[in-house]
Amino acid sequence: MFLNYEEPLYRPPAEANSLILQVTFGCSFNNCAFCSMYETKQYKQKDIKTIKKEIESISSYNNTITRVFLADGDALSLKTNILVEILDSLNEAFPNLRRVSIYASAFNLLEKSFEELELLRSKKLSLIYYGIESGSFEVLKKINKPISNEKMIEGLNKASKANIKISATVILGVAGKALSSLHIKKTAELINQTTINYLSTLQLILDSNSYLKYIKNFGVDFEFLDDKEMLEEQKKLLKNLNPTKQIIFRSNHASNSLALAGNLPKDKQRLIKEIEFALTNENTLIPNFLRGF
Repeated sequence: MFLNYEEPLYRPPAEANSLILQVTFGCSFNNCAFCSMYETKQYKQKDIKTIKKEIESISSYNNTITRVFLADGDALSLKTNILVEILDSLNEAFPNLRRVSIYASAFNLLEKSFEELELLRSKKLSLIYYGIESGSFEVLKKINKPISNEKMIEGLNKASKANIKISATVILGVAGKALSSLHIKKTAELINQTTINYLSTLQLILDSNSYLKYIKNFGVDFEFLDDKEMLEEQKKLLKNLNPTKQIIFRSNHASNSLALAGNLPKDKQRLIKEIEFALTNENTLIPNFLRGF
C-alpha cells in the first residue's frame, strides 16, 4: 500500500529527510490572503484506518525511520484523541522514532489545552511549525488572518511550556510600504515575549491568483516592497530582537533574496552586517528567476 498522497503536498525545508505522513487534506482556515497553497483542496481529515494501514505498510518496508512530519496545512486541527492514535501507531511501528513535527495554525494551537499539548509531547510530537506572519493585529486583519498579538503569545508560550519546540515564520513585505514600520515593531515585540526555538523570514511573493485576493483584502493603499526594502525590514527586525534564550535564525526559504543563518542573540551583529553588505552590493542577491514561492 505504502503512501497515497493527495497533491499538492508541502513540507518545511527542514523536513526533507522525514517521512511525510498526510493525515489531513488542505487547511482548516484557508483564508489567508497571501496563501494559495491549498486553494484547490477542500479541508478534510484522512480516515484513521487508512492512516494506520499506511504506517503499517511503510514499517514493513523500513522500520528504521527516526523523523515524521504530519501534513497537510495544519494537522494540529485534528482532535487530540485522533492525534494520539496516530502517534501511538508511529511509536509502535518505528522503534527508533525520535521526532514528530506538524504544521499548526494560530487558531488551533489556542484550542489545545496545556494538558493536551503535554500528552502529545509525551508521544514524541516535539516540533510545531507556526506562521506568525506579523505581530501587528492591524496588518493581520488586512491579510485576513485576524488574531491578536496577545493570543499568539498565549498559544506559543503554552506550547513552549509543554516542552514542544516552535519553528516560526515571519513574512517580509507583508505590510507593504505604509505599514512596514508597524509590522516590524510589533513583530519584534511579539517574538521578544515568547520562547520560540527557530525563526525564519521569507519574502512576500504572490502568484496571479493570490495577487488579486491580496489587494482586495489589504486595500488600495498597498504598495509592494522591493528586495532592498525587504532587507531593510529584516535588518530592523534583527536590531529589535532581544530573545531571552537562543533562537536559531534562518532566511533560507526559496523566496528570499539573501540567505542568512545564525543564532540569536549571539550572531545578531554579524547578520546585520551581512545585510548591510548586500544592500550596497546588489550582485550578492539571489536573482528573481532562481527564486520561488
